[in-house]
Amino acid sequence: MPRVLVVDDDPMVGATIEVLLQRQGFDVTLADGGETGLAALESQVFDVMLVDIFMPHMRGFESIRIFHERAPTTPLIAMSGYAFASSASPSPDFLRMALELGATRCLRKPFTPEALLTTIRECLAGAGESAQPKDKKEAP
Repeated sequence: MPRVLVVDDDPMVGATIEVLLQRQGFDVTLADGGETGLAALESQVFDVMLVDIFMPHMRGFESIRIFHERAPTTPLIAMSGYAFASSASPSPDFLRMALELGATRCLRKPFTPEALLTTIRECLAGAGESAQPKDKKEAP
């Protein structure tokens, strides 16, 4: 049974993801913020991490960077529902920034249950190959 760490400060989002994943046979640990997520990461091993980008206390991308540093081989899915009120100015691509800090995949909230499950399954399927450098090719 794959173990998933879900870190989100919104109790409704966390509970919804937890119920969805448990119904699909995942073992879910829910953390309501970066600090509790890191504590869980230090006491357990997870197959996948779902981490909200914007949470109180651990601001911005600090959480993504720290989670990736603590468990570099565990796929990390960054989630964000952040949007700018003004469409007149171009907004930064927060999900791309998360990828640069170590996220394996990104999900923009709101996402469908199917999108979440597909992303998790892709991460689980690719977890074994992520330990290998992807850009090196064997010499002939």
